[in-house]
Formats: sequence, structure tokens, C-alpha cells
Amino acid sequence: MQTKRLGKSAIAVSKICMGTMTFGNQADEAMAHRILDKSFDAGINFYDTAENYPVPPQESWAGLTEEIVGRWMKTKKRDSIILATKVCGPSHGWIRGSQRSGMTALDRHNIVRAIEASLKRLDTDYIDLYQTHWPDHGARYEEALGALDDLIREGKVRIIGCSNETSWGLMHSLAVSDREGFARYDTIQNNYSLNNRRFEDELAQVCRQEGVSLIPYSPLAGGVLSGKYQGGATPEGARFSNYLQIGGRQATMAKRFVNDKSLASTERFMAIAAEAGMSVVTLATAWSKQPDFVASTIVGATHVDQVDDILAAADVTLDAEVLKKIDAVSKELLYPMG
Repeated sequence: MQTKRLGKSAIAVSKICMGTMTFGNQADEAMAHRILDKSFDAGINFYDTAENYPVPPQESWAGLTEEIVGRWMKTKKRDSIILATKVCGPSHGWIRGSQRSGMTALDRHNIVRAIEASLKRLDTDYIDLYQTHWPDHGARYEEALGALDDLIREGKVRIIGCSNETSWGLMHSLAVSDREGFARYDTIQNNYSLNNRRFEDELAQVCRQEGVSLIPYSPLAGGVLSGKYQGGATPEGARFSNYLQIGGRQATMAKRFVNDKSLASTERFMAIAAEAGMSVVTLATAWSKQPDFVASTIVGATHVDQVDDILAAADVTLDAEVLKKIDAVSKELLYPMG
């Protein structure tokens, strides 16, 4: 398994990271542990979770994913695992946090309460990478970054990162850290896939110039790039099939991922993958870990049988001809997810 440094930190991780947001909902604990074991045995050392998991956020199961991951970690040596988790961020925007009665925010109070609860659920005394799950552009970045810096000084956290951030937000946070002498973000975790290349517009350049690594989530575009939604299919138990039934914010999200344009681009990528002699899952995973600004791509699974095609991408480097064909689709079907 290839490895790469997270930002300018001393931490090197496998170029594939196993995400866990379905554990405790779409995947029960037994299946989650099978997925984690298979990933670990294949050489994956990087695992990402959050206090807000599983998804969609519900107070009744808030934190369950961390508990599942924590029990699994007890079967391994702690220093063989690079563990990432997240503090929710504000609940007055797109997502309402499932923790703290939905009164989540990025202030010292919430960050301290969140890390203590996560450490307890994960049954560990430190987090390798601690991330802000959602930004709050109207709040003082100095308060959040100061609290995160204290966690590093206390030994509870090794490095910090952000998620779902904008170019302005990332640059502002780095400027605040530089001015105040706080630890800098080494990573940014944003949506990035063959169906969503918006990160390349501005944020990729920020990462290159500032030494920040992208750890992209949803490289399969929420499973759309697997092809399972082609032809208008709504497979039973699939994430966006469920979201369409739930309605509201979840249905809006599902329609962003599954639409005529995204299905058209997926069909083209499936043909490119077949011509290259690999599954479209392998193609999409390999593509997402290949850019110079990416350290590790975060994959996910709800069943252990889904892991093989993901792991097949571990040592795959797409050649110039395949990349050229992919770029042609992206130019013709620009921004499939809007």
C-alpha cells in the first residue's frame, strides 16, 4: 500500500483511507468489523470517523460509529492505526448536529466537550487527526483554532484539519494560525470525485501553495459511480434510495448526486473503465488518489464484498491516455453535480 504525508506533518498514511459513516446504520457492527479487518489486512492504516456518525445524523444513534470503531481498535495495536475524527461544527446551516441536543458550534466549549466524548467512545487517549466537520464563517476563527492548538499541546491530538471548507475559509484559518502562532491545518476533507471536480477550480492551488493535503471523501460520488443508480434504478438499502424516501434535506442531497447529468457522465466513465480492463469503482478510486494535492482518498463500504474493487485501486496509476479520456468527459459534461 502506497503512503503519503499529511500536509507538512510527520504523519504518513496509506493512500486509501477507510471511512466509517455508514457503520451503525447501513452496516451493523459485525459487518463493520469485517470491513475494517479486510482493509487493515490489505495495508490500510488510515481510518476516518466523526462524532456525528452514522448518517443521516440522528440523536438516537449519535456517536455509535465511534463506539464501533473504538471496539475494533482494541483488536489492533493502537500505534498501527492513524485515526481521524471530527467535531460537528455549527448546526444553524445545512446540517444539524446530532450531538449536544443539536446545539453544536465551533467554539472552545463545544470543541472541548466533543474531544472528551470522542476519546471516551473511541477508548483511546489521543486522536491522530482532529477535524472541524463544518466551518462557521461568521464566527471567530481565533477561538476554534486556539482550542485546537491547546489540544495538540495537551497531547490529545497530533495534527488538525478542516472539512467542507472554502478557499476563503482555508486561507483565513491559515492566516489566523500564522498570526497567532497556532498549529495550522494540515488537511482539508472535501467532496471530490469524477462527478465533482470543483475542488480543482481554486482549492487545489491553495493546497499546493500552502502545503495542505486534500483527503477527499465520496470518491464514488456517494456510490453513483458504481453504476447502481443507472437507468433510474433505486436499489433497496442504497443511501440515496433511502434519502429520497426520507425527503427534506436528504432528498435534496440525493437529487444533487443522482440526476440526468451525473448518470450520463457515470455511463461514460463505466465505458472508459471497461476499456481499461477494470471496474468503474477501481477507476474512480484510482483517479481520486492520483492528483498531487491529494494525500489519501476516503472510501466507504456497507458490505465487505464491496471492498475488493476499492483495494484493487491501491497500486493502480492511470496512464495519460485514460486521464485524457476522463478529462474529455468532464469538459463535455461540466459539473454534473451542479
